[in-house]
Amino acid sequence: MKRNQRLWRMLGLIFVLSFGALGFIGYQIYLTAPPIPKAVVSSDGETLFTGDEIQAGQQAWLSAGGQQLGTVWGHGSYVAPDWSADWLHREALALQEIRTQQQTTPSAAPTAADRAAIAATLKDEMRRNRYDESSGVITVTKDRAGAIRRTASHFDALFGRDPSLAALREQYAMRDGALPDKTDRKALTAFFFWTAWAAATDRPGETGLSYTSNWPHEPLVGNTMTGSAAMWTMVSIVLLIAAIGAMLWFHGSTKHEEDPQLPNSDPFRGAAATPSMKATRKYFFAVIGLLLLQIGMGAITAHYAVEGQAFFGIPLAELLPYVVSRTVHTQVGIFWIATAWLATGLYVAPLLSGKEPKHQKLGVDVLFWALIAIVVGSTATGWLGTLQHLGANYSFWIGNQGLEYTSMGRVWQVLLFVGLLFWLFLLGRALWPALKTPSETRGLIAMVFLSATCIGGFYSTSLMWGQHTHYSMIEYWRWWLVHLWVEGFFEVFATAVVALIFTRLGLVRATSANRAIVAETIVFLFGGILGTLHHLYFTGTPTSVIAVCAVFSALEVVPLTMIGLEALQTYRRSQGAPWLAAYKWPVMCFVAVGFWNTVGAGVLGFAINPPASLYYVQGLNMTAAHGHAALFGVYGMLGIGLTLFCLRGLFERSRHADRILAPAFWALNAGLAMMVFMSLLPAGIYQAYHSVTHGLWYARSAQIVHSGVMEMLVWLRVPGDIVFSLGAVALALYALKLLMPHRQEPQPTGIAQPGPAD
Repeated sequence: MKRNQRLWRMLGLIFVLSFGALGFIGYQIYLTAPPIPKAVVSSDGETLFTGDEIQAGQQAWLSAGGQQLGTVWGHGSYVAPDWSADWLHREALALQEIRTQQQTTPSAAPTAADRAAIAATLKDEMRRNRYDESSGVITVTKDRAGAIRRTASHFDALFGRDPSLAALREQYAMRDGALPDKTDRKALTAFFFWTAWAAATDRPGETGLSYTSNWPHEPLVGNTMTGSAAMWTMVSIVLLIAAIGAMLWFHGSTKHEEDPQLPNSDPFRGAAATPSMKATRKYFFAVIGLLLLQIGMGAITAHYAVEGQAFFGIPLAELLPYVVSRTVHTQVGIFWIATAWLATGLYVAPLLSGKEPKHQKLGVDVLFWALIAIVVGSTATGWLGTLQHLGANYSFWIGNQGLEYTSMGRVWQVLLFVGLLFWLFLLGRALWPALKTPSETRGLIAMVFLSATCIGGFYSTSLMWGQHTHYSMIEYWRWWLVHLWVEGFFEVFATAVVALIFTRLGLVRATSANRAIVAETIVFLFGGILGTLHHLYFTGTPTSVIAVCAVFSALEVVPLTMIGLEALQTYRRSQGAPWLAAYKWPVMCFVAVGFWNTVGAGVLGFAINPPASLYYVQGLNMTAAHGHAALFGVYGMLGIGLTLFCLRGLFERSRHADRILAPAFWALNAGLAMMVFMSLLPAGIYQAYHSVTHGLWYARSAQIVHSGVMEMLVWLRVPGDIVFSLGAVALALYALKLLMPHRQEPQPTGIAQPGPAD
């Protein structure tokens, strides 16, 4: 008991200190973010851009698709360029050409000395910080102003309808007239210039260190990896090895409890579903439907990397452009996974407490249709806004905000926040009797409720930015949501639920499960909270972010090394009694979670997380490989496992066609592995080579993205996609068979209290 109390106190301390540090660093980001000038003027007095245009350009880019149409500072989609890197390279080439024309004659080629002198003056011009803090004005030379105008004309034409760039737009999967309004395109060029200026201009008081820590790699302007990035990468590798060694030593030296004695019969066999538990059925069918929708949108989105405006010759982009298909693909992925976890909470709460609160079924029904309205409404309004070019205000409030994984308009975000609070209320009132009653599993139930509270409360971070918020701060708050909300508290919630399920099945002792879940949460949050910052190395943040996060991001991987072992041990225990065969496929899904946690989140995650690695691969398909393996492999398989477990208790046992689940499970996992290791990872490695040797602009250019190698790797996704899709179809067939007319078994009455005695 005292040991458990110490663990809970330690968890509270880690929580407070880590979030205190994360908040302090956020304040430092706010203070040191790249300044938005009042104006950008040339040395001869011409105003090139105003500060209002830079901020309006940010909104214009987001309304045109934002992070679903290329990237800024490395975050977003991968078919179009990183606009910061693209602008920076084009402006540097334009300035180089102007200086070359000035210093050489048309009849004489520049000598090596001429080229060296031009390169030196180019770097000096691009890196020198000419921002005057007192006036709020950036002053550029007359030559650079000419280079800026040339570069701006390219982007104005690209986002318009210039026929000379039609082929390039097709390669970027852009529609003609992405920004039909000339004023918006002028503002867009101001924003792109500012992001590139921040990427190359030295910070005040620093030499050779830009606001984005010299990201992206661009030799023309002297953007190379900093010494601190290399040093902290070495520190993170040493810490990772040491921490894994320490955990393995601790695990090996600790006296392990004997495996629990399995019950003679299924503890859940006599449990009767209450009305509110039965009301969750529709949630799980919606989960499978949304999964199928995500797969369909993923296939279309992947194909746009070959045909940017068509699907096997069909001009699909006129109705469903890349921006929309990718938005739906990423957003629906979050929707179905979260729905599976939310529904599981509503299902297990009465099962754990043994009581059905009054009107609980009504609340579960209302929440379901509210969530459906949010999913359908946000998708439809985002699609309509993109097709009709309804502008920045519409996009922010109702349509598509243009932010990856958090794209729905602000109105829908507010409604979802209210829905999550309502879910927390329903969950809490159903769990309350179990929380009040002393038992060996009360610690696990408390962890479920506390993590659910964080799920409901921390979604409020999606409301922390506005239309005019600095882009660095938008990224700061966005990763609070994507990393902490999805990868943090939802994972703790689901892990606690799984621990409860295993405890009730007799696979894990309640006492050891209590200690393990708190201890693992401590280790996970210790690295995970501050590990959020690895997404923010190069988004206009201070260099302290690299130092802090290189350490904690490495530690974030450590607990993942043990999850695979735990999953294997649990699988072996699940073979110990004949009645456990009914739970084979839910347990196998949890085993798959352990595998993908180790491979997708651990190995592929650490491959890109250290500063020296991420400096070259941010915004490349290395990130996509990690994202697919971690998002579906870990969170998706966890959602499917929970879905299968709950459906097991919601329908008579004779209805379950388990023979269909075998091909579904293996096809989903094999298809995901094929997708990642035959296509995404090789594509990322190929791009990384060109990023290291030439610069990020080249790795993201149409020349590389549409090279023979890259297009071949896109086509190599097809076998994996087909296998994966067949697995999802098999899962859907399994669900449909549950709805078919069938001879009913006698049903127990009341709510059973399954599992070993508490």
